[in-house]
Amino acid sequence: MTSRPFLAVVHYDGARFVGWQRQPQGRTVQAEVEAVLERLAGCKTTATGAGRTDTGVHALGQGVGFTLPERWAGNVPGSRRALNALLPRDIWVERVHAMQPGFHARRSATARRYRYVIGTDESCRSPFRRPYEWALGSGRPLDLGVLSRAAEALQGDHEFRGLAAAAGGDGAAGAAKPDYRCRVALAEWAPRADGTGVTFTIEADRFLHRMVRFLVGAMVDIALGRRPPSDFPRLLTAGDNQAASPPAPPQGLYLVAVRYPPHLYAGADS
Repeated sequence: MTSRPFLAVVHYDGARFVGWQRQPQGRTVQAEVEAVLERLAGCKTTATGAGRTDTGVHALGQGVGFTLPERWAGNVPGSRRALNALLPRDIWVERVHAMQPGFHARRSATARRYRYVIGTDESCRSPFRRPYEWALGSGRPLDLGVLSRAAEALQGDHEFRGLAAAAGGDGAAGAAKPDYRCRVALAEWAPRADGTGVTFTIEADRFLHRMVRFLVGAMVDIALGRRPPSDFPRLLTAGDNQAASPPAPPQGLYLVAVRYPPHLYAGADS
């Protein structure tokens, strides 16, 4: 039976998962998706994520690649409906695309975008917000100018040895020698439209393990006056993460978009 590759754009609430990647213990997004794909394909089917999000991290645009029998290529909207009918309520498929042969959800990606959300008002401690942002609260004013100046230093190519847990992140090609270099195309802080806090948006060709959380943790420490602004350039050139600030908590982080070359898409949106 012939099959073809597909790409699903997936949202999930990471609060009740131990991450994207299948684990020996604990509930994972990958395992939940693969269980549904097995029902649709009639055989075990691997789901490959564009980014390996950690415990508690959310997604608004995770790229998930998989194969299905060729018959589904003529019913892409039906595949989306079937996925959403069978997936648990904390996972939702926004779109499905039929893709060209050779497509790979991780290796074919040219860029990924993450957003980090921080609450700086009193109500950020609400149980309806706390699982989805870093609840700093109103007692800790953040200097947006300091944050923005730090973010400007991230543009371009850097080796993020000093601001990540390890090499071999969501865009790694599996090289034997660890590769810490990432090319950052966008890094900016902005106030939330409702005045309840700030957001950090970053887009790069690849990310290392916990890189965004280490970046946010360091920038927030600087904005709160816990460490001088001059520390940030030094962290960007450090050979290890021994001087880094603690990483920001996972619940404020969202994978919001993954970009692929247009020629890899075989059909229209579902």
